[in-house]
Amino acid sequence: MTENDLRLGMNCRIDRRDFLNGTAMALGTIGAASLAAPGFAQTAAGAAAAGGVGATSYPPAKTGMRGSHPGSFEFAHLMRDGQLPIEDVADQGETYDLVIVGGGISGLSAAHFYQKAVGKDARILILDNHDDFGGHAKRNEFMVDGKLVVINGGTLNIESPARYNRWAAQLLDDMGIDLKRYRVSNAEVRDLYADKGLTRGHFFDAETWEADRLVVPESGGGHGGGPGAMGSAEFLARTPLSAKARADMARLLAPDQPDYLAGMSVAEKKHFLATTSFRDYYLKTLKVDPQVMWFFQQMGTSSFCVGADATPALFGWVEGYPGFSGLGLGEIPEGLFADLPGGQHGRQKIDWNAVHFPDGNATLARLLVAHLVPGATTARTQEEMGTARIAYGALDRAENPVRIRLSSIVVNVAHDGDAKTAREAVITYANGDALKSVRARSVIMACWNMAIPYMMPELPAPQKEALAYGVKGPLIYTNVVLRNWRAFEKLGVSSISCPTMFHDVVALTEAADLGALRHARSSEEPIALHLTKFMNAPGQPRRDQHRIGRAELLEMSFETFERETRSQLARILGPGGFDPARDIAAITVNRWPHGYAYTYNSLYDPVEWVYTQSPERPCVVGRQPYGLVSIANSDAAASPHTDAAILEAHRAVSEVVERETYPFARRT
Repeated sequence: MTENDLRLGMNCRIDRRDFLNGTAMALGTIGAASLAAPGFAQTAAGAAAAGGVGATSYPPAKTGMRGSHPGSFEFAHLMRDGQLPIEDVADQGETYDLVIVGGGISGLSAAHFYQKAVGKDARILILDNHDDFGGHAKRNEFMVDGKLVVINGGTLNIESPARYNRWAAQLLDDMGIDLKRYRVSNAEVRDLYADKGLTRGHFFDAETWEADRLVVPESGGGHGGGPGAMGSAEFLARTPLSAKARADMARLLAPDQPDYLAGMSVAEKKHFLATTSFRDYYLKTLKVDPQVMWFFQQMGTSSFCVGADATPALFGWVEGYPGFSGLGLGEIPEGLFADLPGGQHGRQKIDWNAVHFPDGNATLARLLVAHLVPGATTARTQEEMGTARIAYGALDRAENPVRIRLSSIVVNVAHDGDAKTAREAVITYANGDALKSVRARSVIMACWNMAIPYMMPELPAPQKEALAYGVKGPLIYTNVVLRNWRAFEKLGVSSISCPTMFHDVVALTEAADLGALRHARSSEEPIALHLTKFMNAPGQPRRDQHRIGRAELLEMSFETFERETRSQLARILGPGGFDPARDIAAITVNRWPHGYAYTYNSLYDPVEWVYTQSPERPCVVGRQPYGLVSIANSDAAASPHTDAAILEAHRAVSEVVERETYPFARRT
């Protein structure tokens, strides 16, 4: 271990779990002949090391590499590569009314809607590849110096709740989620950081700007540190920007903007912006100095996992970026595209009235599980979910009408006979070191679209092609728990933008309470940091960027993440007295190689796919029912948002109930 590693605290005792290339082989007796397959690396630890040093058996409390964790995808890769034999399968002797493939928000919602439709006695099995439920809506929790610290490991919030579709709004109501009550209970803590005078800082790294420099606007408290402060002469004078770049930044952020597209009609302007990247609009149309793009190069990543080079400029107008107010584009009508899933994708006004629970939408997932499997927890209200502990051993008991079977990777779904007449389907999955199968009278695929063609070879070729079209965006949420956050208070920041470093944002978690779960009020208390990294390849087409980023992400070890994270925090926070060896209590890397659902993009996809409800969109073609199988997931809506996942769950359940009620009208 180098001297620098020791300084960073790489030798310190924190709960960590590492595997060669960030993966572990847990194949056991299955696929033993496939261990030499390209892309798979066997470790000496294997499945026995899944808990790691100091690891817990309680999934939300596990640290190290989480998200798509080791053991959750290796069988799927063998299936993809045609290297998984499915002849030796142990029939479990179980038949269900409905088997749901995928235990994320869409799968859990589908189980709830099906129960409502046919009754509580319906036998439902949910199979999920992870060791925890919730899909991307995962919860990370830590106990540090006697204090429970909780943060989202994936899905961040209930975005634009006023625009939720009927069925998503109904589900929230069914689960007892009261957003108004939640906002009222958090009124005291909502402005915690702003009340302490903390704002958003900008860290100029030495690799890009010759020397490390943190610049904090003098005004604009909270996570904002808004455009007005960034455009001030005082702020710009403290940055390393050239004189021209400072002048262009001030011009861009000035309240009065010229019409950069004078001579075009409004329709022509919108078409131009829809087919021009945000980066090209700034550099070629507004003609700002390239240094200005440092502030805006990550535009789009938080919604699309690609940056300004691959995001249409029109999305920037909708999302309120500077440089558009003088174009005379008018107002976006209230309700425009409000019936489409998601709070925004450059298609409608942003509703900033989002609601963030401390663990993100894991609170919703946990409420769904409490309703589906009441014996898993005594907690029932949103407030009780703050500190509730789930009894994972109760999720898959034979007496449960609804069973949730984790660490079960589905590798094949096939009708028992012709899809037009079959009365049952056979679902084969890998669990432990064996392939197993169950039967179902109906199946809902609430998993990733791109995996379904491999699971269901019998699907028609056009449907397989449509399902494979959308490439999910890779991303990482790295959560770091600190023993205190005095350095943030001393530096006057609650979040730091650092777009050319390993993580592009370092931020204190949003101040929020949930029942007995209390956010830190004092900088002397433990707190979690939320760091983001988007795996993209600027300059490449969007779907290629996702593929390249996914491959790079799967090659990164936890050790790499830990070293980069410690180094970055030391450089940014060191002047505030931060010591990574002393102050870091735990690190959890939530790795999502298949993260956000693919949303249509007018730089690469037909414009009508983005701005209309065209039935030719691949998401519509791909989600059609086939025999006893329906498809529900956010991919089916071409939107990564929670309300989209719920909407598609309801549609899929409606198809199942329709088919069971009128079996002679089955679609294939």
